[in-house]
Amino acid sequence: MAKFETRNNNLYINGQKVLRGWESFNGWYWFATEKACEQMSDFGDGKPVPDTIWFGYVQGFEEEWGHFSQAEIERISPKTWEIPKKNLSYSGRR
Repeated sequence: MAKFETRNNNLYINGQKVLRGWESFNGWYWFATEKACEQMSDFGDGKPVPDTIWFGYVQGFEEEWGHFSQAEIERISPKTWEIPKKNLSYSGRR
């Protein structure tokens, strides 16, 4: 299990500063610690959309480090939302 810490009102997971975070109604969390790239992503509808790929920590069925798509998270809105920066320091399952 990852170590969550708060320092100077910022969230750190295993020593990595969380830059952005998202949560969902089903209790999943995505914590971005590094911007991997920007790209156009196609989710099967033939309409590519601008996307940012992040590296970070995901708390879903399993908890793991990896890459995830911001556009994919935003596609399932309003069931997902970005966590306000002021709330990041106490977000996630601990």
